[in-house]
Amino acid sequence: MSEPSEKPSDRPDHTDDASAVPASTERVTKGTLARDVVLYSVARLLLVVVIAAIIVGGGRLLDVDVPLLVAAIFAVLIALPLSLVLFSKLRARVNKGIATFDERRRADQAQLRAKLRGEDTP
Repeated sequence: MSEPSEKPSDRPDHTDDASAVPASTERVTKGTLARDVVLYSVARLLLVVVIAAIIVGGGRLLDVDVPLLVAAIFAVLIALPLSLVLFSKLRARVNKGIATFDERRRADQAQLRAKLRGEDTP
């Protein structure tokens, strides 16, 4: 009948070395990755709260009643680009952790597929 015409080695995303080790020598665990993601998320939320408080406080100083929802919306809009600048190191650490973890997962998956095909892996 019909066999798949494409061998696994013909695929562009296939690595020849099934036991490829991630290029990063730093060990990233689920715990450190989760900690970094939570830290980044909390920092961004706190930035939104601080900016909203500044907007509401500034409105009160000028005797203008600023609704909390309006202040929150403007705080989110201001905090989005500001957090990219203020928390760039933390964001880079989260991105690096995700990339390292994903690279390790792909290597483990390739190794498992090689074992299932019956190939010897060192």
